Amino acid sequence: MEERQPLWDATQTRILDAADALIERRGVHGVTIAELARRADLSRPTIYRNWSDADDVVRAALLRRVDGILRTFSADARTRTALVDDVLRFTTLFRNDTLYRRLLADEPEAFTRYTLQRVGSSQRLILGWLATAIDASQTDGSVRQGAPQEIAVMLLLIAQSAVLSHATVADLISEDAWERELRAALDGLLRP
Repeated sequence: MEERQPLWDATQTRILDAADALIERRGVHGVTIAELARRADLSRPTIYRNWSDADDVVRAALLRRVDGILRTFSADARTRTALVDDVLRFTTLFRNDTLYRRLLADEPEAFTRYTLQRVGSSQRLILGWLATAIDASQTDGSVRQGAPQEIAVMLLLIAQSAVLSHATVADLISEDAWERELRAALDGLLRP
């Protein structure tokens, strides 16, 4: 994966660290400018110089978490098999992330609000990662031809739906079967 520069300066990092702690402890509704200022030991105007409201801070905190997950990948996939493996690894890391795990388990409506109601920065970051890997895998010949960005959108929709619905179907399908069937769906979408 290409090396990205940090997106946040030291002050922003303090604010986002405070947001992470609040979300993990209280959920997204516990994130207020007053609580962020208190937890980050900064003034409210300092927070407002960086973000317009608490909702913007939550979105930035979620983006930072996705960026952190993507940074664990050493390189973009260059084959269909590697791409599917990476998407499955991403879903595992995402589901095991403490912040996202809390949102999925305790605040699915917040997860939906921040990830499904519109394509935000987090999804755009994931889509860029997927499109790059799809393009490289098309060059390899292991992924069907088509606009990489369009294929990436469908790949994201399949994976996102599977992650969001995972708890709903946990009594109907084992973890191994869930992963096997998700792998088959992703591979089927990409196969030439």
